[in-house]
Amino acid sequence: MVQNMLSKKRVAIVHDWLESKAGAEQVLEQILQLYPTADLFCLVDFLPPENRAWLGQGRKVTPSVIQRLPLAQKYFRHYLPFFPLAMRQHNLAGYDVVISSSHCMAKNVRVPVGVPHVCYCHSPIRYAWDMLAEYAAKHGIHNPFKVWLLRGLMAYLRWEDTRGSRGVTQFVANSRFIAARILRCYNRSSVIIYPPVEITAFTPSQAKREEFYFAFSRLVPYKMNAMIAQAFANMPHQKLVIIGQGPEAAEIELLAAKHANITYLGYQPREVVVSHLQRAKAYVFAALEDFGIAPVEAMACGTPVIAYGQGGVTESVVGLHDPLPKPLKLYRLVWQLLKAITPR
Repeated sequence: MVQNMLSKKRVAIVHDWLESKAGAEQVLEQILQLYPTADLFCLVDFLPPENRAWLGQGRKVTPSVIQRLPLAQKYFRHYLPFFPLAMRQHNLAGYDVVISSSHCMAKNVRVPVGVPHVCYCHSPIRYAWDMLAEYAAKHGIHNPFKVWLLRGLMAYLRWEDTRGSRGVTQFVANSRFIAARILRCYNRSSVIIYPPVEITAFTPSQAKREEFYFAFSRLVPYKMNAMIAQAFANMPHQKLVIIGQGPEAAEIELLAAKHANITYLGYQPREVVVSHLQRAKAYVFAALEDFGIAPVEAMACGTPVIAYGQGGVTESVVGLHDPLPKPLKLYRLVWQLLKAITPR
């Protein structure tokens, strides 16, 4: 009934950025299918032509001024301090409903008075609220002055993020974990709706399991893929295959070149990802994730998941906190992973 009512309204959908199709974009795809005539707004749109069909035919996409800044296609994340202002420049006059899909600043759009704004929140901006130390370490920021500047930037982003949250009529969280974070950061309650996971293609296979472990996701720091690769570099008797693209790709590629037990395949189409999931001994997932779509896809293939036992993954991975039979060789791998990543 609600959808039928909204079909007669002008709907604006706001997303952070369009660069690749990852978990947040899978959720966005489903929202777009619900509202085929809605217009889409974002910070930047650098999706290649061959990867745009899921946006919907004839969909109007409006990027912000960030799109036109120098070297934005490769380095748009470097314009982070300007994201809140750029998002507020979108003109949403004339729309009856605004739906934002936000893990950064999509919620910060300026919504006309009286217009309901529903925010599907993948997370309050991670590196501003919870991951400052990890962010600084990953980018090699140790100089006291630079750390001071970074702290100032993150304080500004937290202020902007809180400010943006006040314009939201209703928050929707993608897990209990994120609902608790929304309450802590914004002092706002939320409705929990788990992300849609398309598992039609992710089915068990008759193929025999092979002697490799598998990791795939966007190669961004909080996903911890470089850490996984480094752990396997310290375990030459265990094979790892990684699929994905992102800022950590060069680091992982270098590790793969130095260690014969690590294979990095870069970006691969979904059928290649599914094939690896169906054949792998286990899927390795080390992120403190908001929900974690990939582990659900792995389980749909009948593949064991070795996951960091915190965050949204605890709400989806079956048996994560249950005792496992001691004969399982996964015990040994988990122990070796812990030894490999523990600072000496």
